[in-house]
Amino acid sequence: MERNKGQVSKEELLPKAEKLIDLVDYQKNSIVSRTIIDKKTGTVTLFAFDEGQGLSEHTAPYDALVYLLDGEAEIFISGKPLQIKEGEMVIMPANQPHALKAVKKFKMVLTMIRS
Repeated sequence: MERNKGQVSKEELLPKAEKLIDLVDYQKNSIVSRTIIDKKTGTVTLFAFDEGQGLSEHTAPYDALVYLLDGEAEIFISGKPLQIKEGEMVIMPANQPHALKAVKKFKMVLTMIRS
């Protein structure tokens, strides 16, 4: 997985407004990520998935919220497929296997809560 533009420092985001969708770019045949917040209590990470790209099934010990900024994805949670599109979100519960695949290229915000 390639990184895009590195981690955003607090100084880069404050006090100006930013469009999340503009903070990560698509790359052909790749998944690009950019960490916006990384704290003990949780993380906020932006992703850009090119069409056909995905993450294989895995689990995480924390609840996570996925919000699509653009495109269309198929998310599997405990084997159940969910189709989500721009403007929609899904919660991936802790310790349940999940996977993602880009039906069309998409950008998402992943918010993971650790506490």
